Amino acid sequence: MKQTPFFKILIANRGEIALRIMRTARRLGYGVVAVYSDADRDALHVREADQAVRIGEALPSQSYLRIDAIIAAAKASGAGAVHPGYGFLAENEDFAQACRDAGVVFIGPSPKSIRAMGNKAGAKDIMLKAGVPCVPGYQGADQSDAVMLKEAKKIGFPVMIKAVAGGGGRGMRLVADAAAFPDALRSARSEAQGAFGDASVILERAIVNPRHIEVQVFGDRYGNAIHLGERDCSVQRRHQKLIEEAPSPAVTPRLRARMGQVAVDAVRSLRYEGAGTLEFLLDASGEFYFMEMNTRLQVEHPVTEAITGLDLVGLQLRVASGEPLGLVQEDIKFSGHAIEVRLCSEDADHDFMPQSGRMALWQMPDGIRVEHALQSGFEIPPFYDSMIAKIISHGTDRNEARGKLICGLEQTAAFGVTTNQGFLISCLRHPAFAKGEATTAFIGNHRGELLLPRADDKAEAALAALLLYATHPQAPAWRRGRSLAAAFPLTTRIDLGQGVHEVDIVRERDGGYRASFEGGEQRFEIDELGRDAIRFRANGTMESARFLRDGDRLYVLHRGVTIAIRDLTLAAPVSAAASGGDGKVRAAMNGRVVAVLVKPGDKVAAGQPVMTLEAMKMEHVHTAGVAGTVSAIDVAEGEQVTTGKIVVEIAAV
Repeated sequence: MKQTPFFKILIANRGEIALRIMRTARRLGYGVVAVYSDADRDALHVREADQAVRIGEALPSQSYLRIDAIIAAAKASGAGAVHPGYGFLAENEDFAQACRDAGVVFIGPSPKSIRAMGNKAGAKDIMLKAGVPCVPGYQGADQSDAVMLKEAKKIGFPVMIKAVAGGGGRGMRLVADAAAFPDALRSARSEAQGAFGDASVILERAIVNPRHIEVQVFGDRYGNAIHLGERDCSVQRRHQKLIEEAPSPAVTPRLRARMGQVAVDAVRSLRYEGAGTLEFLLDASGEFYFMEMNTRLQVEHPVTEAITGLDLVGLQLRVASGEPLGLVQEDIKFSGHAIEVRLCSEDADHDFMPQSGRMALWQMPDGIRVEHALQSGFEIPPFYDSMIAKIISHGTDRNEARGKLICGLEQTAAFGVTTNQGFLISCLRHPAFAKGEATTAFIGNHRGELLLPRADDKAEAALAALLLYATHPQAPAWRRGRSLAAAFPLTTRIDLGQGVHEVDIVRERDGGYRASFEGGEQRFEIDELGRDAIRFRANGTMESARFLRDGDRLYVLHRGVTIAIRDLTLAAPVSAAASGGDGKVRAAMNGRVVAVLVKPGDKVAAGQPVMTLEAMKMEHVHTAGVAGTVSAIDVAEGEQVTTGKIVVEIAAV
């Protein structure tokens, strides 16, 4: 089939990946078109594009998953090609076919290849016939509850439930026993339906403590195929990757050659075109098992770019335009080590609960690769994935790459929405990760150490009091040296998220500051005080911090950790309502109601699930704070709610 030339590319995605694709497309001389939902009207990827077309309302099903709207946008804008990025429609065979039918080039594999490998059940069948080792499981057409439970028992618990139609941890559940299976199956199906429009699932035996290894492949229409080495994506939470690196510290050159050959053989057998990734589980004995193939660009592709020097988006465009790859396996050379972390708007201290809202200050580190689509003052909507940035380091070896990444994270200022910044630093610093020993059980095995409470919250409260005092509108202008007189004292009430502290602080005649709190005091000297930065001495040690005052909120980046402080000095006492002790269940985040689990008149126990909300593509169960009788349901399934909204009311017994 003769290739239709294209000169303008529509990017059927949003956020950082849309900007990433734009960068390469423009370098190669292509025009770029963005699409956007109502929630993304003012997003950076919209502002940066040559053209931008509205495709619907905020929910993905009403915008980024609408094939008709995206094809219409391509036609209206004159785009000759569509790049799907990752997520949304990237692995949707109907979308790829719709592009072809409309005379638009789909920058990705053929619909046939997506159908063959994008479906987990079909992909496993193909690989088994090809003699590739696969995880034992069930991928049959009969999806009835009874058959699924029967097959799970036959496989043996623990088992993994996986959505057939997609990846990224959506629609995936690890089930320990038969009793937990029905609820897990319902939840997985619901999440899969919402994320991919297909509730079908497969079952697999759970391989204990494996490494998650994936191999990057490329093919073209002329039968050429290569692999670009492996990535280790073992550090995960909720079956979603947080840290990825290349090469894997567990893969030897001999194993790399074996896995790479399996991947290349699969690509050739499919006559696969474009970028793809074969994912494997690697056990402690060195045996590997095929899991799935992602027929798209991966989130973690930058680490492969770093060690190969190749532009993977550029290779995608080359293949899609009908050119040969222009590379053979012997051309692929690996240099150094690269690590990527996913900075997510989530609260690691509260089971990685997604967070949305206004990012008051957003400043990324210099001298290190960062992929993002935010600016200070931007809103993070609750409708999409929680990943807001990728930070990537490259070094001559793994230790250098790890050190650079820790330094980059310590310089990252993300104030206004809780992120996993501190948790990522803890992971990178942990001895097991430093030694290259992390498996998929890493976070589960070390969660207590990774989430250790901050060592000295009183010192943090004292620093917060200093900043609240020194930046107070009525405070005398700061200057170094002795004060003519002692300034006014201030008693502050400060909430660090782990308890409220009262701190008395005053500026003394010698120009220093004294913060007094229960159990001690802290003396400070300020050397420099700017609009958003302070340099000070505490107990003779010079330190610096970034900060931002935003109403009654104070955000401080100190020693690589972001501290969110609420100034309660003028606030009323906190009521029992915050913990649900008043019988009212409140939404813990902005989200959509996907299941109401009780009805008025039901008797409930404290801790019993009553409502399920979906936020950033993940489901979160809300429970009763007290035992009693359900007196009111204040929301309906499908309704979008905001943080703090009362969803269920319970009359306590």
